[in-house]
Amino acid sequence: MKQKTVNRVVLLPIDSITPNPNQPRMIFDKEKLEELAVSISNYGLLQPVTVQQIDRNKYQLISGERRLMACRQLKMKEVPAIVTSITAEDSAALSLIENIQRCNLNYFEEARAIEGLMKMLGETQQMVANRLGKKQSTVANKIRLLRFSQEIQKSILEHGLTERHARALLPIAERLDLPAAIGMIALKQWNVAQTERYVADLLNKNEKKKPTRLFVVKDLKIFMNSIEKAIDTMKMAGIESESNIKEQGEYLVYTIKIPRKSAYRPAKPQERKQA
Repeated sequence: MKQKTVNRVVLLPIDSITPNPNQPRMIFDKEKLEELAVSISNYGLLQPVTVQQIDRNKYQLISGERRLMACRQLKMKEVPAIVTSITAEDSAALSLIENIQRCNLNYFEEARAIEGLMKMLGETQQMVANRLGKKQSTVANKIRLLRFSQEIQKSILEHGLTERHARALLPIAERLDLPAAIGMIALKQWNVAQTERYVADLLNKNEKKKPTRLFVVKDLKIFMNSIEKAIDTMKMAGIESESNIKEQGEYLVYTIKIPRKSAYRPAKPQERKQA
């Protein structure tokens, strides 16, 4: 009985392999890449890269970006590869899944890759979550991280903040003081709970600093009318009063006179007895 051969390993010229345009990883750890190159130099490439043929003598990488880079670093002429035929969508999905499973992506790269996969496949968050073996809420939280600009993403990573720290900073993603907040969190080495409290304090301070609208009136006549209305009200209540306004040097002097007998009502007989 003949054995069926599937995805046979072949040696391909390393220069015939082009990178995967849908490679989700943007940052490669130089130290780990060097370690991988040393391992390949000592033991060979134990796991072949996966490619698909795009022309007679040209291939496109599907998975194995780091392995291929390490082989190029060693100036290898040929690399073992598995040649397969899949769609561009499946190629992107496979590259993403491989990197996620190997934990080689940082959380921003993973978020960009997931968003790109959704657009490429025209799938919902739930559908992509099912493909990746994740919860829909997890996918949604990762995509929200893309609200940060590229510069802020880089700063968050360089300061060594975790994905949960990044999510805690989302409420102030659009604020100008975000870079300073990132530096403060890293300097104080705050945990996620402390970061959340810090962000809440920043938001509360911002609310308190909101300018209050001031009622500014330059026309004195408006205030004078208010005083006249108050005097009229007193007269209606039986309190006799008179007012007068005159200029006195640099000032306007407004005088209100209220007769004492009008200001204090006489005590009733019963009240006098008690007194």
